Amino acid sequence: MPGILSSLPFFKKKENSKNASGLTPNQDQKDLERLQEFSRGLVTIQDIIAPEAIEVDFTFQKINSTYTRTIFIAGYPRSVPANWLSPLINYPHQMSVAMFIYPVDSGEILDNLKRKITEMEAEIQSDLRSGKISNINTEIKLEDARFIREELAKGSERFFQFGLYVTIQTETREELDKITKSIQSALGSLLIVSKKATLQMDEGFKTTLPMGTDKLKVTRNMDTTSLATTFPFTSSELTMETGIIYGINEHNDSLVIFDRFKMENANMVIFAKSGAGKSYTVKLEILRQLMFGTEVLVLDPEHEYEDLSGAAGGEYINFTFGSKTKLNPFDLSNLYEEGENELGQKIISLHGLLKVMLGEMTPQQDALLDRALVAAYKAKGITPDPATQTNEPPLMEDVYKALIGMESSDADDISARLEKYIVGSFRGIFDQKSNFDIKNQLTIFSVKEMEESIRPVAMYVILDFIWTRVKKDLKKRILVVDEAWYFMKSPDSASFLHSMVKRARKYYLGVTTITQDVEDFLHNDYGRAIVTNASIQFLMKQSTASVPILAETFYLSQGERQLLVSSDVGEGIFFAGQNHVALRVVASDEEHQVITTNPEEIAKRTNVKVSNMPGSNSVLRQESVADNGYETDEEKKKKEEIMKQFEEADTRENKQSSDDSNMKTATSLYSIDTYTPPST
Repeated sequence: MPGILSSLPFFKKKENSKNASGLTPNQDQKDLERLQEFSRGLVTIQDIIAPEAIEVDFTFQKINSTYTRTIFIAGYPRSVPANWLSPLINYPHQMSVAMFIYPVDSGEILDNLKRKITEMEAEIQSDLRSGKISNINTEIKLEDARFIREELAKGSERFFQFGLYVTIQTETREELDKITKSIQSALGSLLIVSKKATLQMDEGFKTTLPMGTDKLKVTRNMDTTSLATTFPFTSSELTMETGIIYGINEHNDSLVIFDRFKMENANMVIFAKSGAGKSYTVKLEILRQLMFGTEVLVLDPEHEYEDLSGAAGGEYINFTFGSKTKLNPFDLSNLYEEGENELGQKIISLHGLLKVMLGEMTPQQDALLDRALVAAYKAKGITPDPATQTNEPPLMEDVYKALIGMESSDADDISARLEKYIVGSFRGIFDQKSNFDIKNQLTIFSVKEMEESIRPVAMYVILDFIWTRVKKDLKKRILVVDEAWYFMKSPDSASFLHSMVKRARKYYLGVTTITQDVEDFLHNDYGRAIVTNASIQFLMKQSTASVPILAETFYLSQGERQLLVSSDVGEGIFFAGQNHVALRVVASDEEHQVITTNPEEIAKRTNVKVSNMPGSNSVLRQESVADNGYETDEEKKKKEEIMKQFEEADTRENKQSSDDSNMKTATSLYSIDTYTPPST
């Protein structure tokens, strides 16, 4: 019946010839085909990033002009040391390393281990019944299987499958073969078997892409402890996003780029024996910090930074008896800070200075000195009130007069010791008004020409002057204190340096402390505190006697101790926070010319040569830099006169030797005015 009704015309259902969008299926399909045809003419992202050509060979793959090869780890030794992947990760060549870790159900592994243990026990028992010696390999496997089963049952270990793949990239086929052989040799030294993914180079390349797809499926069973030794982040790199280059990491030849102002504090200590390159290292850092706008202040006891000052356009202050630059240690910073007594802090600092100048004092003398200091400031109208601290500060002479006016034996003793700085042989050094202010980006204070006995006093005064100026104006600064062991001679000067290092961060200051007297520095409580308050420490070449105390202070391993003893000039261990690496300081040719202190190189630079010419005696010749484009007419004329004197000297010698060829003439030394090349 339903079939008959459906055959009647008026019972037939009307077919829906349109889809929801009002278009017929044929029209919709045609539009889709047109859209696909149009899309084929567009440039897609795949077109942009796709290589021009890919050539897949048996043992390598060539993508454009780059050769790639994938190797996989096929065999492992029974045990490996911690950090065994370090030779691979730190290998100095571009490569991609992929690790795949698959967790495995412990229940299934326990069942398999149970069956395997039973088989191995049966094999050993069979050999024993037959009178044979059991297979040693089977016994070792049985021991390992029992241990793993016990640990899995306790839950202290889990089971995984681990796959390790390496893809090497080079520009040439020869280099690819060389690098592959080198990597396989490095792994082979650890008894690790690596093989090329022959006939699977395409799959191997895709496996090491950051897509998380393992197309090779070459895995090895590992428990949790074994898997932990494959931790990949073992490279000894020390690099920050910003900063300057300190040198090259000797572990993997990477750059050590560091910003000391991003650490907890910007302080740094450098320990090195004489000639190890500590001044070279510091001068190199100064040059690079100047390029980033950092203001640098240097306390130079040995006259090593004058050339650097001239090259960098800095200001060099030679602090001596006859120097025009005067520094008043009684100057105040005129900076008011909530909760701080600026005058009180200055008087404490002056106590330390005067103890360095005058020697030890009794408590009574110390009290009298304090009273004299307060009276000297009060005479100038300066009190703890910040409004009065803009007045003109007193001088050392005012303290001397205050002590004389006390009319006591203790005061007379102090004034007698102070007298040589006021009216005696040391007058004019520390008892004058300050006539200098720090305005240059690089300012260097030299005290080499000061007497050895008064040099620590001068260094203290300069350091106090710098500290007073630093507190006035907040900006990014570095203070370099060379030969810091001078400050360790006196507890008061050591305490002052330690106080600066502790408070430097508050004023955007980083203090670099340099010393070669490691024992005295670290045996001092303040010296050890300075090291503790430095976020960066650089240990360079050391003497054998200094290594034990450094090892105790920095917890050095035996290898690191050996490194400090055997390292070359400019090498050492660079500590930054909790990390440290072996560092080699490197400089460009232009930087090296400015900062080197090698006498041989300096002599070559000035072109001083002693030549023995045929047919003449030894003549001292000084050759200037020829035609450097900066000579004035007067300098050219002087140079011509020097060359003329050389020619006349040779003529006289040749004439004398021709008159009496059988006799040896006496050696003549011609005194010639030195020609100085013009400064650039």
